[in-house]
Amino acid sequence: MMNPSNFIFILSLVSGTFISISSSSWLGMWMGLEMNLLSFIPLINKNKSPYETESAMKYFLVQAMASVLFIVAVLMNEMTEFSMNIHSYLISMALMTKMGAAPFHFWFPTVMEGLDWMSCFILMTWQKLAPFILISYKIINNLMILTIFMSTLVGSVGGLNQNSIRKMMAYSSISHLGWMLSAMLISNNLWFMYFIIYSLLNLAVIYIFYSQSMNNLSQSYFIKNNPTVKFSMMVSMLSLAGLPPFLGFLPKWMVIQNLVMQKSFFILLFMVMTTLMTLYFYMRMMFSSFLFMNQEIKWYSAKFPSELVTLSMMVSISGIPLMTWLMLY
Repeated sequence: MMNPSNFIFILSLVSGTFISISSSSWLGMWMGLEMNLLSFIPLINKNKSPYETESAMKYFLVQAMASVLFIVAVLMNEMTEFSMNIHSYLISMALMTKMGAAPFHFWFPTVMEGLDWMSCFILMTWQKLAPFILISYKIINNLMILTIFMSTLVGSVGGLNQNSIRKMMAYSSISHLGWMLSAMLISNNLWFMYFIIYSLLNLAVIYIFYSQSMNNLSQSYFIKNNPTVKFSMMVSMLSLAGLPPFLGFLPKWMVIQNLVMQKSFFILLFMVMTTLMTLYFYMRMMFSSFLFMNQEIKWYSAKFPSELVTLSMMVSISGIPLMTWLMLY
């Protein structure tokens, strides 16, 4: 049963996000972001472990610095003597720092490393929602394009030599963030659809890691006694990597189509090439559980619920009928 205090913090977390995205003033948006921040800190430090405490402190310091930058930019916006557009850049930089976009990403993998899987899921999905929506109010094309290039590059290169699954997922999130920003330049509906699909796929993958108590890549050698888990992990990884015909390819395909229509060939080629690099560490996680099948060590004792495995697998393969329908009609 959920701890009542955790329920209150989750309710406050959700309320802070909705206050931020529904406010008509920058000050109200800032207050919503702060409410969200102060609600998330107790959630990530609920077990009082040294790793969680360290991650909570790092997260708080970075978010507080971004909040100071945000409120300074808002005050500059209200001062008439500032005729330059500096405040728009500062607001965008503060929001990109809050959601961990490159080149403001340095805190993100280290914070992820100390969290439990549920906190990781919230950090990779819900905590990005408010900054994304606020950035859409003040889109600065040249800054956004720089962030898209940096995020897709850092997300692909950073995860290549990692053994920690949490850090791999963090760099994967940075790479997907670059794709979502490019979708935002095209259409708000497109980036929101990308965000929803990415969140569902993340939930499917993280549930497998949580249930198998997986923290490092070497532990995936010992997923032994349930082939359904192996197949579900394979499908979820391929879908999160964006390979056709799985669900994860659908939003990337729509982004590619729109970039081709806009004749943005250079940025499209760069994003596709860096995404192929991210495929390497997705395949590392997937193959390690398939190729080493004779180990005797088990990292968990509870029986894995096959219904939830099937559900996570169905989320990933639901893109097959969707893409078939789109191709035909």
